[in-house]
Amino acid sequence: MTSVEMGIPEMPAPDYPAEVRERLEAEARAIIARYPDSRSALLPMLHLVQSEEGHVTRTGQRFCAEMLELTTAEVNAVATFYTMYRRKPSGDYQVGVCTNTLCAVMGGDAIYASLREHLGVGDGETTEDGKITLEHVECNAACDFAPVVMVNWEFFDNQTPESARALVDELRAGREVTPTRGAPLCTFKETARVLAGFPDERPGAVEASGSAGPASLAGLRLAKGESTPGVVAPRDAASDEEGK
Repeated sequence: MTSVEMGIPEMPAPDYPAEVRERLEAEARAIIARYPDSRSALLPMLHLVQSEEGHVTRTGQRFCAEMLELTTAEVNAVATFYTMYRRKPSGDYQVGVCTNTLCAVMGGDAIYASLREHLGVGDGETTEDGKITLEHVECNAACDFAPVVMVNWEFFDNQTPESARALVDELRAGREVTPTRGAPLCTFKETARVLAGFPDERPGAVEASGSAGPASLAGLRLAKGESTPGVVAPRDAASDEEGK
């Protein structure tokens, strides 16, 4: 039951400042024009308002509703369903530790526990300096590089508790950090703008998009006949006895 249904008046969401509203409206119209049905633009629109304030605020939801002729309830239902939309202020860098099966077995759980202690925050919480939001995430389709840490959706492969602690220390200190592969790192707000569908202006980002490491491409090369599978020597009882 909503607050309105319970008879509790809902406080109206504040509007954006006039100059911000004007800019966002122009960008929203550019997004909406990509789709035959305007409501299909809701997902990138939510990324757009998230790029403005770092999370999807009530103001952002009302803006989306007005531009797309939806109710705020419809917008809120989508914004609260998908995990990539933040519902509270978060850090410049979203540090996600994969704790799905393979990464966990390879050390992901240990990395996550180490970062929780090192940063002094829990899942979905942000450090006092506003730099890091820590979260555990599900599979990032990079199992051959396990354990994987992602920062604003950029890959940091084959991590250890020590390397992950060093990584967040560099981010908090404002020093440049280079992902293992893919595009150069940017802030969460900048990432949200790219996800809204605007040009990615990071140097080398276009060339790096969709990049994969050698381990990910091994199966493809096998399928294309560009390489041959390795030979695994069969085990026998004698070798088993020697290994005991």
